[in-house]
Order: sequence, then structure tokens, then C-alpha cells
Amino acid sequence: MNSRRKFLQGGILTSVAALTPVGLQAKNAENTTSSTKSIAGSGQITILQTTDVHCQLHAHDELFWENNELTFRKAGGYPHMATALQKLKEKNPQNTITLDTGDMFQGSMLSVKTTGQAFVPLLNAMDYDLYLPGNWEVVYYKKNMQKLLGGLLAPKICANMYHDLGDGKKGELIFQPYQIMHRMGIKIGFLGYTDPLVPLRQSPLYSKGIVYTKPEDNLKEYVTLLREQEQCDFVIILSHLGLSQQIALGNNPDCQGVDYIFGADTHERVRKPIQAEYTKIVEPGAFGSFIGKLDIQVKDGKVLGSTYELVEVDPIKYPADPAIKALVQDLEKPYKEEINKVLGYSTVPLYRNFVVENTIDTMIVDALKWKVNADVVLSNGFRFCPPRVPGKDGKVAITEGYLYDMLPVDSTIRTAKASGQQILDWLEKEMQNVFAQDASKRFGGWLIRFKGMQVEFKAFERVGQRVQKVTIAGAELDKSRMYTLCACERDGDPEDMLCRMKGVKEATNTAYTLHSMMKEYLAKFSPVTPILRHDAKILDGPQDLLSQVTGVDYTFR
Repeated sequence: MNSRRKFLQGGILTSVAALTPVGLQAKNAENTTSSTKSIAGSGQITILQTTDVHCQLHAHDELFWENNELTFRKAGGYPHMATALQKLKEKNPQNTITLDTGDMFQGSMLSVKTTGQAFVPLLNAMDYDLYLPGNWEVVYYKKNMQKLLGGLLAPKICANMYHDLGDGKKGELIFQPYQIMHRMGIKIGFLGYTDPLVPLRQSPLYSKGIVYTKPEDNLKEYVTLLREQEQCDFVIILSHLGLSQQIALGNNPDCQGVDYIFGADTHERVRKPIQAEYTKIVEPGAFGSFIGKLDIQVKDGKVLGSTYELVEVDPIKYPADPAIKALVQDLEKPYKEEINKVLGYSTVPLYRNFVVENTIDTMIVDALKWKVNADVVLSNGFRFCPPRVPGKDGKVAITEGYLYDMLPVDSTIRTAKASGQQILDWLEKEMQNVFAQDASKRFGGWLIRFKGMQVEFKAFERVGQRVQKVTIAGAELDKSRMYTLCACERDGDPEDMLCRMKGVKEATNTAYTLHSMMKEYLAKFSPVTPILRHDAKILDGPQDLLSQVTGVDYTFR
């Protein structure tokens, strides 16, 4: 923790990588603190991974699936993460590498109020060795993304984000593509890839000025470079692609020579590495509730094998680090009263962990349907936001801060009209994004949420054949009829698009935003009881499906 303490005491360090042109970074991508060839030894190298923390500062309720039922207990929080990381480092202080693989600047009120800047000193104080940008790093647009990541002291890697020269022509890489570190005579190569579907999954303006490419476009080139030219003994891909995409990548021959994919994005909890054809894949949950721990066994400067463990950040086992706790309190102080302001209550636990339907989104579509006169209201299949359970009074306090956790982007509410055929085609497309048999074609989100419509579907049917029945306002969907829809506006979408549905008519922005609507709804109806209604009903799988991933030895729990 020495470097963290120096930072907290006001010491200023400069990132060499941040001052070096990208071309030179690619040629000299070796950690300045470990670039001297290390002496061959015996023991183990430990690599610790956090990811998808989504700005969750404090220990929070976390959902677990145990004995075929929901259970909740406290986990996470940066001060507790700091203690857990330090305790794990103490077991192997000279040969531990700590990294974060994205979604560091989106997901809380503090982040929105400071445009992510509050998290720069916090992340630096956590003493990470390496970063990968996630899909939400662009939430404050390209220039701010560069500023936020540029403020981090450790190197950043990503081999598939390029400056846009105009007309989709790619310029230089925004970040260095890989990083090499030496420990115990072992040369470890880290290669980074983030989600190339960002412009489709999120508001297009977020990533304006960036060209994304598929990992397959240069994966083989870089793996060959790391293995043959750099002579790395161990190669790890840092990936913010989602577990399904990561498994597909691990089955791609271009991945030959990669030892592990350290995954992110889909918040999956891989407790035992998933063995793909060419490599192993892991992913350590979300919200700072878990740390992935890989131990590489070394003898006389040679890699013998590796073991993996998913460490739960139990706030009792890992008490808050005093320095990080004080920093968090200082960062939150100007906004604390607003963050803790109670807007209303729920009588049931609020969560967002299930693929088909969740109580958080049920509450949101309930509010939308009350506020806007539309046949069907829609909410995106977001994953972020930790659960929240009732307190001793039997109620869940929905604070201003928790509203930002649920909906960090206060989007304008938008209405439009679409035909029944458009809705049917769109539902098939959205289900393909979630349940595609080809893992490489799956997006990283849950099924779209809605109210005013009931849909029966087969998740594991072939493409275009999933939707079995659609009912709107008690009547079967009329393919020729025009229906009024309501969802949120996404920055940069064309006028004729609503919630990724193309070709809508009469699109109109309302005078409401998601936040103003939720506040008004809670003020009028609190306490609310967003019981699951099974408006989306899966016919060939469990209604409580907790993962999109199938066909491998993995269970979310």
C-alpha cells in the first residue's frame, strides 16, 4: 500500500505511457516498474482482477442464487475492496499484479455530478497496475474518456479502439494495444479488447470519434507478436466483451497461444475457469463484490501451471481500509445529502440480475405506463445497479443516489408509433441479441423490459422463430395496426428509431425525463410493490434464468 499512501499524502506521479505517443507505446509497452528482466525464481505469480464496479463506493446488498432460491448479503465497496486486495497482495507482495477491466466511471450519482472525475483519485489510490476501458467508459463522450483514463497512473491497453479520421476511416490506436510485465523470470503479455458493439448497444454519440474493430481483425497478429517476437511465457487477454463473446473468442483458432481470457461486461461470476478450445475464460462478477485471483505456478523461471479462485469481498472479513474510506467520504461530502435523500420505498427487494424480468425494471415500466399514454412502454435490458433489500422496517429506501444507480443517464422520454409487424420483427431481433445460438452474435444485455404487452417465447428456438404469441391490451397482436410506444431517447439515434427499433413514425420527445417521471411516480404511489408479472414468459427454460451462457460448465450463483 506504500504507493497508495504516497498518493493520498499528496505525492504526484506521472504516467510515462500517458505522455508517450501511441506508436511508441506499442513498441515499448513494458511496465516501467517491472521492465528490468526479473531473476528466474520459483513460487507463484498472483494476478488480481476487478471489473464492472460501476462506481459503487460502499458495501451493498448483493444477490446470490443458493439452494435454488434468492439470498442476499453485503459485499463490495471500494474501502473493502482495498483491504481485500491488500490482504491478497501481502501473501505474495513482490509478485502480484492488480488490474481492472472496465466500467469504472459510470453507474452512480457521484460519477454523474463530477463527470467521472471523482473516481480518478480513487482509482489511483487503489494502486492498480493496468486498466482496460469498458463499454461505459465513453458515457461522457470521447474527449472526457481520454481525460479520465489519461488521469490514471497505470497504463491502459486496448487493441481495437481507433481515432476516427472521418467517414469511418481509422487512425492511430487511442491506447497502447498490449503491456508486458516481468515477474520471477516469467514474461507476461497482456492484450486488451473492449466491446466493438458499443455504437449499437449504447447511445451513438457517446462513442462518436471512435472506430471499433472486432478482436479477430488483429488478434492473431498480436498473439504471434507476443509469443514469437516478445517471447512471452504467458499471455492473457483482458476482454470487456461479455462472457458469451469471450467463449466464442476462446474457440477461435486465432486465440491459439492465449493462456487466459480475463473477461468482463456481463457481470458473470465464473468460479471455475471455463475451458474453451484454445484457452480458459474467467469473469469476476460486478460492483466490487468479487475479485478474480489467478495464481501461476513457477519453478526455476518456467511456468508449471495455474489455479483460479473467485474471492468474495465480504465487508466483515475485509474491514474498510481507513485511507480509502476517508478519501471516499471526502469525495462524496459535497453531494452526500442529495445522494441520501429518500424519494420513496418499495415493499419488495429491488434487483436486476435475471435475464427475463426483474423488479427494478418492473418498477420503471410501471411508472412509465402511469405517466405516458402509450400502448406499450419499454425499458432497456440493463445489467448495472446492485440489489437493495428491505430494512428492519420492511421497506427498501429508494434514495436519489439509488435512482442514479438504476438510471445513471437521465434520458428524455420519447414516444413513437410502429406497426404490429415492426414490433414482431423487433422482438425477434432483440431476442436474437440475447439468446443467439452462435455466442459471437449475442449482445451483452438482458431481454428488453415492457408493460402493456405480453410475450410468450422460446429462447432456444432458431432465429426468427422465437416469438410464439404477442398480446397488447388483451388482444392478439395485429400486424397491420399502428401502436403507440414509449421509451427513452438515445443521444445520436436517428429520428425514426426508438429503443433500437428502426422505422418508427411520429417520434416525439415528451417534457419528461426518466428521473422526473420516477420522482413523480414515487411521490404519488410510495410504497410501491413491483411484483414480477411474467409479461415476458419463457416457454423452454426457467423464468428465473440468471445467465445467457449455455453449453459450457458454468452456473451463476
